Order: sequence, then structure tokens, then C-alpha cells
Amino acid sequence: MKRIPSFSKDHDKLSPGLHKCGVSHGVTTWDLRFKKPNAGDYIEQRALHTIEHVLATVLRNGKFADGIIYFGPMGCRTGFYLLTYGIADGDVLPMLRSAFAGALEFSEVPGSRREECGNYLEHDLEGAKRECAAYLAVLEAI
Repeated sequence: MKRIPSFSKDHDKLSPGLHKCGVSHGVTTWDLRFKKPNAGDYIEQRALHTIEHVLATVLRNGKFADGIIYFGPMGCRTGFYLLTYGIADGDVLPMLRSAFAGALEFSEVPGSRREECGNYLEHDLEGAKRECAAYLAVLEAI
């Protein structure tokens, strides 16, 4: 089988930040790297799940909502993938800075009732906010 592009990157050389992975069929894939890979520091599962709920909600309700295809976690728990369509590259960083700042304002996890989520008991809003604040600092430094 062909090796997929994300497995072709040397993960030991990746660092926290925002990385454009590429464009396929008009869809741009972004690597929102929160943690240095293989460094022993990973996003806790409950916080990861909550970040997914909060950021997907913020992004899909923002100025570029129509261009958000997907936002979700990496299985390795070092970050998230964002897939966009029709959003200029130069708009992505300001959009994400605003989205992560907005995530810090949440007082409850959207979509976290039993009928809305397949694992509704596994959330950590405070942990998610800590991770979002740390990643926002990374985005602000770019």
C-alpha cells in the first residue's frame, strides 16, 4: 500500500504551531499541533474530546462557517486537524486566534448531553480551556 502523507512527515521534527499540510480536491488540511510529538506530553482524552466540541461549535458559527469542512483530534493526542474549503490561507491564523479566544469563554460544553454525544460523560472543560489557552499563546507568537 501507498504510505499516506501524514505518515511521511518526520514527526520528530514537528513542533507546536500551525502547519499547512496540503490541498486535495480544493480542501486544505491544517495541522494544529498543540504538543511536540513523541515527547511524552499529550492532550488528556477528556480535554481532547471537549476541545473538539467547543472548537467545532465556534468555527461552525463563525465568519467562515461555510468553509469549515471538519475539525477533529489527531489519534496521537498531539493536536487537531482542520479541513477548510474556500478560506484564504491568510485568513486561517486570525480565524483560529479568534476561535481559541472564544473557546475560553465557554461555561458549558456544547453538545454534551446524552442524546447529543456518543460519550457524553467524557468531558473536561477546565482542562480544555488550559490546553486552548496554551495553544492560543502559540498562535499569538506566529
